[in-house]
Amino acid sequence: MADLVQYYGTGRRKTSVARVYLRPGSGEYKVNGRPFNEYFVTEAQRSSARQPLLSTDTASSFNVVANVSGGGVNGQADAMKLGIARALMQFNAELRKKLKTEGMVTRDSRGKERKKYGQKGARKRFQFSKR
Repeated sequence: MADLVQYYGTGRRKTSVARVYLRPGSGEYKVNGRPFNEYFVTEAQRSSARQPLLSTDTASSFNVVANVSGGGVNGQADAMKLGIARALMQFNAELRKKLKTEGMVTRDSRGKERKKYGQKGARKRFQFSKR
C-alpha cells in the first residue's frame, strides 16, 4: 500500500480552529466534507482562505482538506489561511520568507475582551446619573 503524502498545519483565529491537510492534487478544496464554495459563501472569505496558495503559486498543485470548528465563518476562513500557510512551510521551508512578508505566518491573537462586573460590557458603562 502506498503511503499518503500530505502536509499538515493548524490555524487558529479568535475561537476558531482549522486543521488543514495539503495533498498533491489538482487544486480542489473540501471544508468539513463540503465543497469550498458551499461552505464559504462570500468572496472575501474565499479569497482569505486561498491567499497563501495563490501568493506562493501553488494553488493548482495541492488539494486542500480542512476541518474547521468554533467561532464564526470569517474567523474560520482566517484560521484556514494560517493552517494552509503552516502546511506550505512544512512542504517547503523556503516559502516562509514570501509568506512572512505578506503577514500570513503570524497568528492574529486578538480575541473578545471579557465583560467586567459593574459595567454593561467590556468597555461600555451603565448610564451615569448625577441626580
